[in-house]
Amino acid sequence: MRGRMGRPGLVGTMARTAVIAGTATAVSGGVQNRQQQRFAAQQQAQEPAAAPTPEPAPAPVSSAGGDDVVSQLKELAELKATGILSDAEFEAAKAKVLAG
Repeated sequence: MRGRMGRPGLVGTMARTAVIAGTATAVSGGVQNRQQQRFAAQQQAQEPAAAPTPEPAPAPVSSAGGDDVVSQLKELAELKATGILSDAEFEAAKAKVLAG
């Protein structure tokens, strides 16, 4: 019997579709891997820049008088509001000012 001429049959079409789908899957997988590698490299490059800077120590506290205590508390509140002092650091410094 002679082979068919012209368009491929059902099996030929299915085989061609499988090859095309496999190639598309392999290519998209490679693209996805490259994108993940680039993203990871960008994240690593940004991490050192995003490292927090060391926080300066709170200003020394002296117990000279009432106005001095109020001004120190205001200064501590400003440092807390700007994010230089954490809540715990603010409370500790405030306790020192009030005890002093």
